[in-house]
Amino acid sequence: MLNRRKLIGLLAASPFIARPAFAATPWIYAEDGLAIRGTDPVAYFDENGPVVGRVGHSLMWRGAAWRFSSAANMAAFEAAPARYAPQYGGYCAFAVSQGYTASTDPKAWTIHDGKLYLNYSKGVRRRWAKDIPGNVALGNANWPTILSA
Repeated sequence: MLNRRKLIGLLAASPFIARPAFAATPWIYAEDGLAIRGTDPVAYFDENGPVVGRVGHSLMWRGAAWRFSSAANMAAFEAAPARYAPQYGGYCAFAVSQGYTASTDPKAWTIHDGKLYLNYSKGVRRRWAKDIPGNVALGNANWPTILSA
């Protein structure tokens, strides 16, 4: 007679059971599950910079909690998340262009060609800004394969 533990072990060892593949790095950079450290991604576009989001205006997208400063910003993001979400899952854009991931500071940001890019710090953002088109091209080539490296 098989008990539950043995049955689970047999199923887990079976080559015929599909198992999900897990990336080495999560798709969205989120500290404690919170994207952009709770900063409203829509505000970068509509209010020209980072604005702290509110707990009452939050939603889940791609496994992370996103906060917004208003119901209108939350609705805008919900309607078109790819338009407002930072590129490269919110990881440091310069780091991704160099082939690795790094955390970000919501105050170290750039909007280029209508897309939001975050960097590790304002100092790194200065390095990023020396060749934004070149760094974007490198980042696009590295993303998302960098997540499973």
